[in-house]
Amino acid sequence: CPIRPGRTGSVRPMAEERISWFPVLTDDELDEPERKLFAKASQVIGFVPNVFRTYAWRPERFRAWFAHFKTVMEGTPGLSAREREMISVVVSMANGCLYCLVAHGGALREQSDDKVEADRITFDYRRADLTTRERAILDYAVKVTTNPGDCEESDIEALRAEGLSHEDI
Repeated sequence: CPIRPGRTGSVRPMAEERISWFPVLTDDELDEPERKLFAKASQVIGFVPNVFRTYAWRPERFRAWFAHFKTVMEGTPGLSAREREMISVVVSMANGCLYCLVAHGGALREQSDDKVEADRITFDYRRADLTTRERAILDYAVKVTTNPGDCEESDIEALRAEGLSHEDI
């Protein structure tokens, strides 16, 4: 288990690290739908995302958030689930969020036939073997994340030239 220094300089397992100021339920305390979802997450990506654990203490709100999350991440004819995870990992890298990078990187590997390529996209999409469409999508995602004031109509036109619809964009 990875370790990190405690407040007093002692070393404690990361598994004991506080993930929320609010209650974090044990698996036994979860309602059945969340227990099943957490088990599935563990099976598919190898862990339960902390955001799930921290929201689950208010099951009605967790369920509403998770329904929204599923809708956003679900593939559509114009933007696949894989492309949505690609966007998530490049935004996570641009934001410097290691936790989100790991979580969405795991999901991208799950969505991809080529796991090594998925990791390349996660850590540096500019060095990955992407289509021009994928590169345009990811370049725009980074731009709108890091420099939204620099976005122009020409950015949207470039995405449309790659076949993205208004809804996709």
